[in-house]
Amino acid sequence: MTDSSPAAPFKTARKRFVGSSRKVDAIAKSVGATGPASSIEDANAIVQMQASKPPAAPKVKLNAIPDEILNNAVLNEAIKALPANYNFEIHKTVHQIQNFSAKRVALQFPEGLQMFSCIISDILEQFTGVDTVVMGDVTYGACCVDDFTARALGCDFLVHYGHSCLIPVDVTTIKTLYVFVDIQFDVSHFVTILTHNLPLGSRLALVATIQFVGSLHLAKRQLEPHFSVHVPQTKPLSPGEILGCTSPKLPADIDSVVYLGDGKFHLESILIHNPDLPAYRYDPYSSTLTRERYDHVEMRRARHDAITTAQRARKWGVILGTLGRQGSPDILHWLRAQLTARNIPHVVVCMSEIFPARLNEWRDVGAWVQVAGGWP
Repeated sequence: MTDSSPAAPFKTARKRFVGSSRKVDAIAKSVGATGPASSIEDANAIVQMQASKPPAAPKVKLNAIPDEILNNAVLNEAIKALPANYNFEIHKTVHQIQNFSAKRVALQFPEGLQMFSCIISDILEQFTGVDTVVMGDVTYGACCVDDFTARALGCDFLVHYGHSCLIPVDVTTIKTLYVFVDIQFDVSHFVTILTHNLPLGSRLALVATIQFVGSLHLAKRQLEPHFSVHVPQTKPLSPGEILGCTSPKLPADIDSVVYLGDGKFHLESILIHNPDLPAYRYDPYSSTLTRERYDHVEMRRARHDAITTAQRARKWGVILGTLGRQGSPDILHWLRAQLTARNIPHVVVCMSEIFPARLNEWRDVGAWVQVAGGWP
């Protein structure tokens, strides 16, 4: 866009030190100004114009990984021990550990990535000089980030793999780095299998776990000539990302939902939220597309039975989840207040995982209530 209005004239620069007239004369001569009056006026305009354009500062990339880390031949050779299609962001992790001057680093993996924990631990110890602690407790999702245990173990830095930043880094008790572990696979096969098995022109909703969100958006662009594609978002999650506890209620005009990922744990969340919507799961490991269903009638029956049992119970047990950040003390306090107001005896039990055999040891408890972050 251009501006056709006349430019405002430059004002004559005020003399600020002795000898400025000589400088003006010199500049006027250098630009070839002529005439006794215009020389000084034009030259002063040039001086002001030059002063109003300070040299641009060089652009600096914040937290840019230095070349000595990116191009470290020994480090890059060590990284080759990890799968090439898994992005563990080793360079970034090394850089952040060095920047923070960490001494002891906790590494937290979901079960499917623990097989790589020893390799990553060795790499970080070799190239940063830190002590590492691999946390062995099970990790189901982003709410399981266990900064409390890491701090209790004397760690000053936590790397949490395989999940997004559901618990913000400004809330955790120690410095925390989330590594999503983006996993690459053959997106073209995913696109082909959908175009051959779903009605062309239909309206699809695409969702995935965080490891495949990058590939999901790549697939969206390739699918758009064949389908009307919708990628929903439930904040604070990334567009297209779902969790076992967090998924969207999809618009009424969606014809079907396609989940990109393995297992059914996260998929069940969106199935519960959208009971009438056909759902499909593409497993990137086996390259298979399956039709998925959820027994909503059985789920409602089980919940009804649990409510009926609780109504007859003489004593309640309240379970506060302690796996990472699952438990909510505020909900616990509210629930205890409700039970106390109704004169219902109750006991509070802290558990990281719930096993029926362990609950059966409390023989006087007739009903259990779980406070653990809202899993389906």
